[in-house]
Amino acid sequence: MHSVQFTAETSSNGVIERDFTVGEVTGALWSPASGADRAPLVLMGHGGGNHRKSPAMTGRAHRLVTKCGFNVATIDAPGHGGRPLTAHDEQEIAVMQRTMAAGEPVGPIVVRYNAHLAERAVPEWQATLDALQALPEIGADGPVGYFGLNMGTAIGVPFVAIEPRITAAVFGLHWPDVLAELAKQITIPIEFDLQWDDEHIPREAGLALFDAFASKEKTLHANAGRHKELPRFEADSAVHFFARHLARAATPSA
Repeated sequence: MHSVQFTAETSSNGVIERDFTVGEVTGALWSPASGADRAPLVLMGHGGGNHRKSPAMTGRAHRLVTKCGFNVATIDAPGHGGRPLTAHDEQEIAVMQRTMAAGEPVGPIVVRYNAHLAERAVPEWQATLDALQALPEIGADGPVGYFGLNMGTAIGVPFVAIEPRITAAVFGLHWPDVLAELAKQITIPIEFDLQWDDEHIPREAGLALFDAFASKEKTLHANAGRHKELPRFEADSAVHFFARHLARAATPSA
């Protein structure tokens, strides 16, 4: 099993940010500067075309660390960030770009490509979680959440469906194709984001994916706006969601 190898460290506003590798996978870990022991862990999956330390990832991580005292980790998906593109990646990206330039629906291509990325990324997430839980500030027994939208949902749903260590998750902004059958295997608490006027994902498609989750506790957050107009307050909502579920799971029973 690969261990976490830290490659850089910075600190600001009470948050320690460390770059790391697990084998060939590049990641980032944000933790409270106070060095609290055994804090819950939230894993975050980034969107397509982004990377582990994109502004959205960094902003969400800082919220979870400063408001909840949690550890937060991201990794670069295959072909993203500093990770090399394969010939298959380059071919699929070129097809997507041509399709978008022609004004044609890009959904079928995105779904196909994201499913391919998930096959590669899920084992990487499992290996990363193994390695992170070997760190003393995280530990093997603490609660773990997953937060991923767009491509982060495409990778996160198959990951969470087979990973019993995940106890709460935030998903959204993706098509149900491929994912709906996997979502039926997920029973943990879910918060799901949907853009009511999404120009790429039909409203009924987003609702179908939400409906597919077998969770008894699941909440739909539908907001007016297009695909990239998810309100910033949804990041705060996710923080409150994880604070409720992960902090509760971390409290020893009487």
